Amino acid sequence: MNLDDLHIFRSVVREGGVTRAANLLHRVPSNVTTRIKQFEERLGVTLFRRQGRSLTLTEAGRTLLSHAEKLLQMADLAEREMRSGGVLRLGSLESAAGARLPPILSAFHAQHPDVTIELQTGTTRALLRLLDRFEVEAAFVSEPFEKGSLSSVPAFDEELVLITAKGGPTIRKAAELRGRTLVAFPHGCSYRQRLIEWLAEGGASPDRVLEMSSYHAIVACVAGGTGAAIVPAEVLDQAVLSTAVERHPVPPHLRVNRTHLVWSGEVSAPLQALMGLLPSAAASEEAIG
Repeated sequence: MNLDDLHIFRSVVREGGVTRAANLLHRVPSNVTTRIKQFEERLGVTLFRRQGRSLTLTEAGRTLLSHAEKLLQMADLAEREMRSGGVLRLGSLESAAGARLPPILSAFHAQHPDVTIELQTGTTRALLRLLDRFEVEAAFVSEPFEKGSLSSVPAFDEELVLITAKGGPTIRKAAELRGRTLVAFPHGCSYRQRLIEWLAEGGASPDRVLEMSSYHAIVACVAGGTGAAIVPAEVLDQAVLSTAVERHPVPPHLRVNRTHLVWSGEVSAPLQALMGLLPSAAASEEAIG
């Protein structure tokens, strides 16, 4: 089976159509359509069914997609391992990338200078999606998350704190946040989910949620009196405006939040080396062994 055909087929599925897949692949749409038709003829099955202007997978198409993902992942892994050192593609929460990973990645580079690390940041949900699509080999995600068939090891714990503008009243109960604006990452952020759950426990709900894409922006908005937010204490300690906000403790069952390193399938040599540098290295060895 031609890997290029599989790549074209998967691109049409992911992009939701021939035109967008052609743009991604730097091909003309007619070429992509022809390749798909030739692929179907060679396999003797129909892979797509047209519904209006959209394409949907047939049962044969769904079966092939499952195999295509695995075959393309194996091909990518083989190519990376054949190259000098290779590339380790990781996903990470912004909090971990900014506060926890720098010393770990620095130690990794010192031990394995021939391996290049590519890092993408996002919410837990977004990172799991990247992992599911084999766009990263492993990701640092936060509880709660759906583990499914993924393998995981605990990486480190984060202490979460509630922050509001300086000079405001002390927040002791979730109900005291009723009607306030919450400043948070977009949907899919585990810390945001924790805060919403705490509010729900107290019978409260925010007036609105202002979505930001970085902790610097979140802390700045809170310092400016926009609303309240929940952030890792380690990240707040390193923020420029850390002294311009008021810290409030959250309940014990929400205060400590664990970050996990998750991956799918076999562990490559670079990933195993990275695991050995985590605070939970013993747990990693146990999980692999």
